[in-house]
Amino acid sequence: MAPARPLPRIVRKKSRLHGFGVFAAEPITKNRRIVTYDGELVRNSESEEREDRYFDEGCIWVFRVNRAWSRDANVGGNIARFINHSCTPNCYYEIVDKTIWIRAARNIRRGEELSYDYNTIGERTIPCLCRPGCTTRL
Repeated sequence: MAPARPLPRIVRKKSRLHGFGVFAAEPITKNRRIVTYDGELVRNSESEEREDRYFDEGCIWVFRVNRAWSRDANVGGNIARFINHSCTPNCYYEIVDKTIWIRAARNIRRGEELSYDYNTIGERTIPCLCRPGCTTRL
Protein backbone atom coordinates (compact mmCIF):
# COMPACT_ATOMS: atom_id res chain seq x y z
CA MET A 1 0.00 0.00 0.00
CA ALA A 2 1.37 3.42 -0.96
CA PRO A 3 1.95 5.93 1.85
CA ALA A 4 -0.73 8.59 2.29
CA ARG A 5 -0.08 11.75 0.29
CA PRO A 6 0.58 14.69 2.61
CA LEU A 7 -2.05 17.42 2.66
CA PRO A 8 -1.11 20.69 0.97
CA ARG A 9 0.25 23.53 3.11
CA ILE A 10 -2.28 26.23 3.96
CA VAL A 11 -2.08 29.34 6.16
CA ARG A 12 -4.53 31.61 7.97
CA LYS A 13 -4.23 35.34 7.44
CA LYS A 14 -6.32 38.49 7.05
CA SER A 15 -8.91 38.20 4.29
CA ARG A 16 -10.41 40.78 1.96
CA LEU A 17 -13.67 38.81 2.10
CA HIS A 18 -14.29 38.64 5.85
CA GLY A 19 -12.08 38.62 8.94
CA PHE A 20 -9.51 35.89 8.51
CA GLY A 21 -9.25 33.50 5.60
CA VAL A 22 -7.25 30.45 4.58
CA PHE A 23 -4.74 30.69 1.75
CA ALA A 24 -2.82 28.13 -0.29
CA ALA A 25 0.87 28.13 0.69
CA GLU A 26 1.61 26.01 -2.38
CA PRO A 27 -0.22 25.18 -5.62
CA ILE A 28 -3.10 22.75 -5.10
CA THR A 29 -4.37 20.51 -7.90
CA LYS A 30 -8.03 20.02 -8.77
CA ASN A 31 -9.94 17.52 -6.56
CA ARG A 32 -7.10 17.23 -4.03
CA ARG A 33 -8.12 16.89 -0.41
CA ILE A 34 -6.96 20.01 1.41
CA VAL A 35 -8.13 19.84 5.03
CA THR A 36 -10.80 18.32 7.23
CA TYR A 37 -13.38 20.60 8.83
CA ASP A 38 -12.94 19.69 12.50
CA GLY A 39 -15.09 20.52 15.47
CA GLU A 40 -17.11 18.99 18.24
CA LEU A 41 -19.62 16.46 16.91
CA VAL A 42 -23.03 17.41 18.34
CA ARG A 43 -26.62 16.38 17.69
CA ASN A 44 -28.48 18.84 15.46
CA SER A 45 -31.02 19.49 18.21
CA GLU A 46 -28.16 20.70 20.44
CA SER A 47 -26.44 22.72 17.70
CA GLU A 48 -29.40 25.03 16.98
CA GLU A 49 -28.87 27.20 20.08
CA ARG A 50 -25.16 27.45 19.27
CA GLU A 51 -25.92 28.41 15.65
CA ASP A 52 -28.22 31.21 16.81
CA ARG A 53 -25.50 32.58 19.12
CA TYR A 54 -22.86 32.47 16.37
CA PHE A 55 -25.20 34.09 13.83
CA ASP A 56 -25.71 36.98 16.25
CA GLU A 57 -21.91 37.46 16.09
CA GLY A 58 -22.00 37.33 12.27
CA CYS A 59 -20.30 33.93 12.07
CA ILE A 60 -21.18 30.49 10.78
CA TRP A 61 -19.24 27.86 12.72
CA VAL A 62 -21.66 24.91 12.64
CA PHE A 63 -21.53 22.55 9.66
CA ARG A 64 -24.38 20.04 9.19
CA VAL A 65 -22.97 16.58 8.59
CA ASN A 66 -26.29 14.78 8.11
CA ARG A 67 -29.86 14.74 9.46
CA ALA A 68 -28.69 13.89 12.97
CA TRP A 69 -25.21 15.41 13.43
CA SER A 70 -23.30 18.69 13.07
CA ARG A 71 -19.73 19.81 13.63
CA ASP A 72 -19.21 22.89 15.82
CA ALA A 73 -15.89 24.35 14.70
CA ASN A 74 -16.00 26.94 17.48
CA VAL A 75 -15.32 24.02 19.86
CA GLY A 76 -12.33 21.91 18.83
CA GLY A 77 -12.17 23.38 15.34
CA ASN A 78 -9.11 23.81 13.17
CA ILE A 79 -7.93 26.19 10.45
CA ALA A 80 -10.76 25.06 8.14
CA ARG A 81 -13.26 27.12 10.15
CA PHE A 82 -11.63 30.24 8.66
CA ILE A 83 -12.33 29.24 5.04
CA ASN A 84 -14.79 31.86 3.82
CA HIS A 85 -17.94 31.42 1.74
CA SER A 86 -18.00 32.43 -1.90
CA CYS A 87 -20.74 32.28 -4.51
CA THR A 88 -17.95 31.44 -6.99
CA PRO A 89 -15.79 29.11 -4.88
CA ASN A 90 -12.53 27.35 -5.71
CA CYS A 91 -13.26 24.49 -3.27
CA TYR A 92 -16.09 22.14 -2.41
CA TYR A 93 -16.80 19.87 0.52
CA GLU A 94 -17.19 16.12 0.64
CA ILE A 95 -18.69 14.27 3.60
CA VAL A 96 -17.31 10.78 4.24
CA ASP A 97 -19.10 9.19 7.21
CA LYS A 98 -18.91 12.07 9.72
CA THR A 99 -15.69 13.55 8.32
CA ILE A 100 -15.97 16.74 6.26
CA TRP A 101 -13.24 17.17 3.64
CA ILE A 102 -12.54 20.46 1.88
CA ARG A 103 -11.32 19.72 -1.67
CA ALA A 104 -10.07 21.80 -4.57
CA ALA A 105 -12.77 22.42 -7.21
CA ARG A 106 -10.08 23.55 -9.67
CA ASN A 107 -6.33 24.15 -9.68
CA ILE A 108 -5.53 26.72 -6.99
CA ARG A 109 -2.52 29.03 -7.19
CA ARG A 110 -0.10 29.65 -4.32
CA GLY A 111 -1.34 32.64 -2.32
CA GLU A 112 -4.97 32.28 -3.46
CA GLU A 113 -7.68 32.41 -0.79
CA LEU A 114 -9.68 29.20 -0.38
CA SER A 115 -13.48 29.40 -0.43
CA TYR A 116 -16.49 27.14 -0.77
CA ASP A 117 -20.26 27.57 -0.99
CA TYR A 118 -21.71 27.14 2.51
CA ASN A 119 -25.08 26.05 1.05
CA THR A 120 -26.86 27.39 4.10
CA ILE A 121 -30.59 26.99 4.64
CA GLY A 122 -32.93 28.33 7.28
CA GLU A 123 -34.73 31.44 8.43
CA ARG A 124 -31.83 33.35 9.99
CA THR A 125 -29.36 34.86 7.55
CA ILE A 126 -26.32 37.09 7.33
CA PRO A 127 -25.15 38.95 4.22
CA CYS A 128 -22.68 37.32 1.86
CA LEU A 129 -19.43 39.24 1.57
CA CYS A 130 -17.85 37.33 -1.32
CA ARG A 131 -17.81 40.39 -3.62
CA PRO A 132 -19.06 43.97 -3.60
CA GLY A 133 -22.78 44.12 -4.32
CA CYS A 134 -23.48 40.40 -3.73
CA THR A 135 -27.14 40.01 -2.74
CA THR A 136 -26.88 36.42 -1.48
CA ARG A 137 -27.86 35.74 2.14
CA LEU A 138 -26.21 32.94 4.10
